[in-house]
Amino acid sequence: MIPSVNKSGSRTIGLLAYLYETGKYEDHTDPHLVASFDGMSPDPGRDPNATLKDLQQLLDQPVMALPKHARPAKHVWHTSVRSDPDDRILSDEEWADIARRIVAATGIDPGDGQPGCRWAAVRHADDHIHIVATLVTEDGHRPDDYRSGARAQAEARLIEKELGLHQVAPGDGTAAQRPTSAERHKAERQGRERTAREELRETVRRAVTGASSDEEFFERLAAAGLLIRTRAAPSGDLLGYKVALPDDLNKDGEPVFYPGARLAPDLSLPRIRERWSGDVQDQDNPTPQQADAVRTGLGAPAGARRKTASAAWQAMLLVQQGDDAVAAAHIAAAGEVLDALATTSAAHTRRELREAATAFERASRSHVRAVRGHDRALRQAARELVHGGPALGRGEDGATTAMAIEMLFFLITAAAHWHAKKGHAQQAEAAARAAEHLRTAYQAAAAQPLGVLYQRGRHLSRPMLQRQTVMLREALPGLAEQILTEPGWYALATTIAEAEATGHDPAALLSDAVERRELDTADSVSDVLVWRLRRTAELPADASPLSENGTTSRESSTRRTATRPNAPGGRRSAERISGKTL
Repeated sequence: MIPSVNKSGSRTIGLLAYLYETGKYEDHTDPHLVASFDGMSPDPGRDPNATLKDLQQLLDQPVMALPKHARPAKHVWHTSVRSDPDDRILSDEEWADIARRIVAATGIDPGDGQPGCRWAAVRHADDHIHIVATLVTEDGHRPDDYRSGARAQAEARLIEKELGLHQVAPGDGTAAQRPTSAERHKAERQGRERTAREELRETVRRAVTGASSDEEFFERLAAAGLLIRTRAAPSGDLLGYKVALPDDLNKDGEPVFYPGARLAPDLSLPRIRERWSGDVQDQDNPTPQQADAVRTGLGAPAGARRKTASAAWQAMLLVQQGDDAVAAAHIAAAGEVLDALATTSAAHTRRELREAATAFERASRSHVRAVRGHDRALRQAARELVHGGPALGRGEDGATTAMAIEMLFFLITAAAHWHAKKGHAQQAEAAARAAEHLRTAYQAAAAQPLGVLYQRGRHLSRPMLQRQTVMLREALPGLAEQILTEPGWYALATTIAEAEATGHDPAALLSDAVERRELDTADSVSDVLVWRLRRTAELPADASPLSENGTTSRESSTRRTATRPNAPGGRRSAERISGKTL
């Protein structure tokens, strides 16, 4: 049950006209009063002799009794209270009791002999009511409605338990501001699927992804078609910004601007700058891996996805074992990676990835303040995804997309566990939803490349499969029998053959892949091991053809093995696998 408080109105009659309107809005089917401050207020919905003006004058009477100069300019308090779509339909009597509890909890009409405001609760649909009140008490004073939104939420949690309704996870004040009823209905009139606030929040979030300076951030906002206004100090230093959609206008025909902080707490300019302030060291002194990426052209979509998989692999360990500030930084940066991957992935995975990014936005913030700088690898991965451009849904692009999604699934699952341990209920729930969207996206991305690997595994020689089975049982005695019964075993067999053909020790690779991370949340252990081995062994993600003698014919794999330093006898030790290359 979600109460949404908005107390900035100035015309009681205008709000009542909206609440009783039946011609414009599909959910306005039977507007009528379910409760009011005195239990006897006129109901224009059920009483043919009552008018909106009658109800408005009754509610406004304490306001109009004040001298004109003492009347508050904005005196209309309004909240909607909406049940969950899966909840049963509540009766008018139940909604009436909910309305009375909400106005009491928020200080609008506290009861117990204390002077309250005049209010009325209107129901015009099965799943919600609207409460309208005027912010002057019967004795002419301002009500004690401080933090009425938070108080309404707390009361809603109690109501849910008592009525057996869906229980919403309690918030901690770090969520983005919800669209108001006026914003939602404006979006409906304009034929938008989402409100302007929601569109702007997503666009700004994507513009931040992987950005490294004010200039780049504002260039991305402009390229996305947003109107931008900035605020500067007398010294000329930039202090803040606000954005608008070109076609979202107010009644005067002017664009409606939203400051970044009103879109989400972490989208204010100072908070955004914290992200790239930690990147300065890397920009000035690129790591050997970054320099190598530039030389070998790994800015392409497939290379960016490989880097994303590696960064997610390392970040998962830090979320699980690092201190809170470091974990929070990686969780926040994971949101950037999801945005970047959703923006650049092929059509068959894009929708689920966008849903994952949208869901995880709530999980990226908590009261644990992220210490930026620790998340450089993830932010750099997001940046390379953006600059690598759109990926194809096939070949190396498609296979590395599956690899990246698989690694991100485990990172986001780790984030859900971290939030749950900290008591961050909404964030944990949001991360879990994001993980489910990633699971669906993975299935779409992995079907083709795993199918190719499976078919090649089915055609491996019987002696080779028997030798791999023995090796698997020796390397992973606790998992081998499960893996051998999974459909993905043949894809893993292909991967083991390729790894061995390029000079790796498959047993060491398998042991390392299992020991370093948990596999409890995996639908298929063999699938997970396929991607971990292909990433660690630097095998092409879309499979390398094997000759009859079991050696790979892909020149790039051979060339990487031949030129890799410190690889005695063409084999990499378990120490090297578990250390520098991960």
